[in-house]
Amino acid sequence: MITDYDVLIAGFGKAGKTIAAKLAAAGRKVALIEKDPGMYGGTCINVGCIPSKRLIEDAMHAPDGLLEEKAEYYRRAIAEKRILTAALRKANYDKLIAAGVSVIDGTASFEDAFHLAVDTAEGRILLQGKQIIINTGSVPVIPPIPGADQSRYVHVSETLMDLETLPEHLIIVGGGYIGLEFASMYREFGSSVTVLQDQKEFLPKEDEDLAASIRSVLERKGVRIITGARISGIQENVLAYEADGKSETLQADAILLATGRRPNTADLHCERAGIALNARGGIETDEHLRTAQRHIWAAGDVLGKLQFTYLSLDDSRIILDDMNGSGTRTIENRGAFSYSVFLDPPFSRVGLNEKEAQREGIGYRTVSLPASSVPKAKVLRKQEGMLKALITEDGTILGAELFCAESPEMINLVKLAMDQNLKADVLKNFIFTHPTMSESLNDLFSL
Repeated sequence: MITDYDVLIAGFGKAGKTIAAKLAAAGRKVALIEKDPGMYGGTCINVGCIPSKRLIEDAMHAPDGLLEEKAEYYRRAIAEKRILTAALRKANYDKLIAAGVSVIDGTASFEDAFHLAVDTAEGRILLQGKQIIINTGSVPVIPPIPGADQSRYVHVSETLMDLETLPEHLIIVGGGYIGLEFASMYREFGSSVTVLQDQKEFLPKEDEDLAASIRSVLERKGVRIITGARISGIQENVLAYEADGKSETLQADAILLATGRRPNTADLHCERAGIALNARGGIETDEHLRTAQRHIWAAGDVLGKLQFTYLSLDDSRIILDDMNGSGTRTIENRGAFSYSVFLDPPFSRVGLNEKEAQREGIGYRTVSLPASSVPKAKVLRKQEGMLKALITEDGTILGAELFCAESPEMINLVKLAMDQNLKADVLKNFIFTHPTMSESLNDLFSL
């Protein structure tokens, strides 16, 4: 028996749930399939940005004192994190049910371009959709480290955030931004932290001065960073690696594999629907996020590109505009890309850095100032870091790198200026409230 729907959505992520609610409210018959009820609402609210940022905030207020006191504080933080994510999960589910969306628990796979088979606890069902949206997200990349899959001490980010016992020593494999966020967080909670990365250069995509500043802050907090480390194996809680021609071992209470995420397409059988995958295993789409089948779209992490929930939200806008609007929104006109890394202080960036501008042959000048020169930084007792921007001869803002307190809020002002083609003088002369970190943009763009 086949059940017909106007729209089928595979995956309860940011884009999928947003599209489902809007289409159902407009009178469309919509089914949303999610294989894990613990993931209602998507990665962000369950095992990603919301729980990790809640724990990062808690870590900043962790007590000084004995390890036992810190361990109890950490245990309470994990418990409160679970309460938060459960409430958000329920709110997301209730919103879709109230909108009239049929939420189906099960694993979806294509039978052909118009049919999804769903394996549920009660058996397999077959759904037919006039339009289909793929929003199945991503899964952690597990590197082929001998012994990693046999050790109870090895974690990925979501399992580590559910660990009730504070690790006395945490090893993090991977020096990317997820790894560094966890390094900063667990060091604040009171763990001894060692970061191992295979590349010799620390944060190789960032400008050297920013990378050096970030590394210096982390190391002053007590995070040990080892670059050029090749992991040779894990046996229970002992990790073996080679660096600088020497073989070394480390013992830990927990080992985090922060080695990236890949598109979650393994169960979909996209080939049955005539849908192509890109080099990273993600769904191949055009600028409107349409696949090779014009009635099928894909959104979010499953694309195999940048993995941020706010881009997934914008994906939903592009798809809805393509389905029901003018079709003018595309991935090509979404403006400058910005992101934040929630270290202490946080690092935020938008647009080009020096490495990228030089690679593209674009002329620029740099302006920079230390975070310690900002009055609000003194008020907050957060004087570490630096602010930096790239400007062309005619005042066009190419990009900004803000390693300072409250940078995740500040970077949005710079992105807005860039997207609206405002020159650096606009931020130079803007009247900001005082004292704020944002008013530092007056000084930065005056240099």
